[in-house]
Amino acid sequence: MNYEDIVVTVEDGVATIVINRPENANKLRFQTARELLDAFRMVRETPAIDVAVLTGAGEKFFCIGGEHEELESLDYSSVMPVIDLYEFIDTMPKPVIAAVNGFAVGGGNVLHVVCDLTVAAPHAVFRQVGPMVGSFDAGYGTWYLEETIGRRRAKEMWYLNRKYSADQALTMGLVNDVADDPVAHALELAQTLRLRGPFALSALKTAFSGRHTGVAGQARLAHDLLLTAYRSTQEADEMSKSFEERREPDRSRFNQ
Repeated sequence: MNYEDIVVTVEDGVATIVINRPENANKLRFQTARELLDAFRMVRETPAIDVAVLTGAGEKFFCIGGEHEELESLDYSSVMPVIDLYEFIDTMPKPVIAAVNGFAVGGGNVLHVVCDLTVAAPHAVFRQVGPMVGSFDAGYGTWYLEETIGRRRAKEMWYLNRKYSADQALTMGLVNDVADDPVAHALELAQTLRLRGPFALSALKTAFSGRHTGVAGQARLAHDLLLTAYRSTQEADEMSKSFEERREPDRSRFNQ
């Protein structure tokens, strides 16, 4: 896929994904959401990539939400696939680090919250503005925000629409670190994560997201992780061979 709204680079096992619409405050439009989804699928499917870093172009904006384009109909194809994007980031088995280089407002605040870790520049600003502009997020933007900073603070962000500095966000638990160069720091964290067991990190991420993903989360644990590991055991090998050879399994091989 040729990208128009994002830039993707891969180096040392880390994919850096940049929302490249600084002239539009790095807002998401249909094209942006589709391209981000495609890029994260590429990360998920590429064995040589262990971690993704998500940021915005320029020094002023990470992302300030979506462009509310006029709907031609109520057909579902006209709905921007931003929830698909949030869901994919939340459930993909590889860590995603947000490097917030400026304003993270509205959907941009939700976008970094669904990532696994967030690094903020000292001048970064965090805000939810839905009720001020005729919008709201009654899903990832509320449940995950509440889990991140607590119920009272989450309601405060949504109801009062205040601006929060990077230092305030750090105190609230909205971000993990504040760094002068958030992308460079995020890349350092990514290399730290690459020293951890990828299977273990996948299991942990699936466990965290599984709280809200129901049967899909259980299926990821069972199929993507447990079954993948089980298929490499002597038990699975013996059961498969005994079935093919039309004989009873040799149980002595089960504990090898």
